[in-house]
Amino acid sequence: METRILGRTGREVGVIGLGCWQIGGGWGEVDEDDALATLEAAADAGVTFLDTADVYGDGRNERLIGRFLAERAGSGGPGTSPLVVATKMGRRADPHDPSAYTLDAFRRWNDDSRANLGVDRLDLVQLHCPPTPVYSLDQVFDDLDTLVEEGRTAAYGVSVETCEEALSAIARPHVATVQIIVNAFRRKPLERVLPAAAAAGVGIIARVPLASGLLTGRYDESTTFDADDHRTFNRRGEAFDVGETFAGVPFEVGVAAAREVAALTPDGVGTAQVALRWILDQPGVSTVIPGARNGEQARGNAAAADLTRLDAGTLARIERIYDERIREHVHTRW
Repeated sequence: METRILGRTGREVGVIGLGCWQIGGGWGEVDEDDALATLEAAADAGVTFLDTADVYGDGRNERLIGRFLAERAGSGGPGTSPLVVATKMGRRADPHDPSAYTLDAFRRWNDDSRANLGVDRLDLVQLHCPPTPVYSLDQVFDDLDTLVEEGRTAAYGVSVETCEEALSAIARPHVATVQIIVNAFRRKPLERVLPAAAAAGVGIIARVPLASGLLTGRYDESTTFDADDHRTFNRRGEAFDVGETFAGVPFEVGVAAAREVAALTPDGVGTAQVALRWILDQPGVSTVIPGARNGEQARGNAAAADLTRLDAGTLARIERIYDERIREHVHTRW
């Protein structure tokens, strides 16, 4: 798999990573054996970057990854590149406000994540979509520097909701990465965020790349999801930012738009692979983190790295679908 440097971490990672939220909570029940098999399939397919968070499954997600790392190290599994694991912290704060972002809290959350993952030092820790005022607090970033100085994490970044938050983070001298929603239905980061990150040497981790599955082209207007799946319980932002669910696109609108994207997909290629290739073709993207619930999905996502760049005609048609169907719903919000 093609690799790129992950911003200021200096680490080399595969262009297709694995977003692990799906295997640890918030997407319906996933059996532990299935979760481990998904991780194994992804790594065997060339994935070297795993993204998790301390709140996914209340730590279950990190613990599953920790078990996988230990078992893979013991078995001498295939692959020449070491796995890079990024986690997130901050969503355990109650109340979730800027005053909760203290060095003591950071150390506590960091200790829990390191224990869950079974490591002495995290590869990368990211603030998990903190309140907007946090980006203006010098002390927060000084405290993150302290975590690095103490050897608790090798680097830190932020996971953001809006382009303005991303630009604020990129301006911080020691922010290594910015994780942001980028996909064919969320194009706004292409305007300012990706160029600014590239100029500053900050890595871009593209999350929600398939718009919570819309861009697989497999859903229709009658598709339903389990009650404990955020695609059911967060459609109007009841639990967290609505932009995290279907990338903020109303479901029926997204289904219709995805149908048009699917019509552009060549024979023998999945719509999800085209959607992932579209992101990889955007200058400034370091890695893309689609989720997967089983090994087949993980292998299919990884195969997107082998596709050739999309031609100008396909890119223009995808842009037109966005302008005609999607733009009014998302472009001014995030």
